[in-house]
Amino acid sequence: MQIQGQIVDILNKRIYSGEVTIENGKIKSIIEKEHAEKAFILPGFIDSHIHIESSMLVPSEFAKIAVLHGTVGTISDPHEIANVLGKEGVYYMIENGKKVPLKFHFGAPSCVPATSFETAGAIIDSEGIKELLASPDIYYLAEMMNYPGVLFDDEEVMKKIAWAKHFNKPVDGHAPGLRGEPIKKYILAGITTDHECFTYEEAAEKLSLGMKVIIREGSAAKNFEALIDLLPEHHENMMFCSDDKHPDDLIIGHINTLCARAVAKGIDLFKVLQAACINPVHHYKMNVGLLQPNDYADFIVVEDLVNFKVSKTFINGELVAENGISNVKHVPFDKPNNFNITTKNISDFEIESTASKIRVIEALEGQLITNELHHASLIKNGKLVSDTNNDVLKMAVVNRYQNAIPAIAFIKNFGLKKGAIASSVAHDCHNIVVVGTSDEEICRAVNLLIDNKGGICAVNGSEEKVLSLPVAGIMSAKDGWETGKLYQEIDKTAKELGSKLKAPFMTLSFMALLVIPDLKLSDKGLFSGNSFSFVDLEVE
Repeated sequence: MQIQGQIVDILNKRIYSGEVTIENGKIKSIIEKEHAEKAFILPGFIDSHIHIESSMLVPSEFAKIAVLHGTVGTISDPHEIANVLGKEGVYYMIENGKKVPLKFHFGAPSCVPATSFETAGAIIDSEGIKELLASPDIYYLAEMMNYPGVLFDDEEVMKKIAWAKHFNKPVDGHAPGLRGEPIKKYILAGITTDHECFTYEEAAEKLSLGMKVIIREGSAAKNFEALIDLLPEHHENMMFCSDDKHPDDLIIGHINTLCARAVAKGIDLFKVLQAACINPVHHYKMNVGLLQPNDYADFIVVEDLVNFKVSKTFINGELVAENGISNVKHVPFDKPNNFNITTKNISDFEIESTASKIRVIEALEGQLITNELHHASLIKNGKLVSDTNNDVLKMAVVNRYQNAIPAIAFIKNFGLKKGAIASSVAHDCHNIVVVGTSDEEICRAVNLLIDNKGGICAVNGSEEKVLSLPVAGIMSAKDGWETGKLYQEIDKTAKELGSKLKAPFMTLSFMALLVIPDLKLSDKGLFSGNSFSFVDLEVE
């Protein structure tokens, strides 16, 4: 098979009229040849750090949509399902991903659970990491979120890193805001990347120390604008990623949209494409071709090098997407889960207090980090309640693995004026997280998810909308387009209830993520990411 077009040779920084010959799934030859074809042929895009589970789709369904945007491979951390189902969850993702052409490259989740301050559905210790890393289907040790464990030489943490070195597989980082001597020690431990930088200065320091920085632009955390100006000088050591991408966002675009934005800023095309297509393949030793003779025939055809609208995607020489139509076929899949609690009572969410001031989580638009506020409490009948006038709403995290008393906190910037929203997509342990205007609405939302064995929902009185997520309580049984449509409907409902957040459910899903500062809530209590310890709800 021959494909003609304008060949984009990223490695040699040139574009020429040529022809690609494909034979047995590989590129037999690339020759210069004059013809009338104006479309551009270039290597496929790579998402350099993504939790497939955050799309609420199993890998085979994710692939159907991703190939439309020219994505041919991913570096995927199955950390989310691992926190629910352990190693079996990792193997589930690998096996499902193998049933479709897109080249998923999974890592061994390094922090299951992420901390000892929350309840997960499973534990993967250093022996479990050894087992996973020994597999040829595991390409790296996934993000080392327990950076205090690295800094204080925690034995289990260091054993996990040692096994990655033993198997000659890279170690991904996760060190938001870490600077100075601590980041030097973190890097010296053998950690090679970070996707958590949220300022130019932080990323510049990490790059100067030899770390590779991945520019993240997902559905919640958006760091593209803060970091992109580093790319011209550091294009050999930077990549692009989504980290977490909800289904409605994935339908719109993927790494191709980041390339368009970078080029629109006047950044050199070849530098942008090196970050999007080349660097991840080299760093992770991916099983992906780079549009060279004898490579796997993994490449895309785009209409132009401005918008990067993809007309064709090839993987192993197979045409997997053409003009907005995905050729990736549906495959049947199992629906493993781990949801072991009974419904709750309204009284479970009541909290007696006489405190005049309370600690409040301040959620920030487009960020995973939060701030700690001290705010006047609203007490009715001796109990702390949501203060809708000041947008200080009650929040709870409910252990879904065993019956336990819910943990209660308060949060600002969700903006609900009525009702409640809840999710069992709640990084990293995926317990139920809920924000609402009253204890009654909070309880109703939680019980709706318990009845569905996982999902996201919005409730208001007798009205309720739910997207069921029966695969580990975090992924849908439906295809991406239907899941995306249902997600959009519930997202719209949350905004009709008063939320001004661009992605209220994505933001909600990170309010229990303890490893990103400052103030968060786990099923065991209110937690400061700065002091890495529990703190009281009431302010002295």
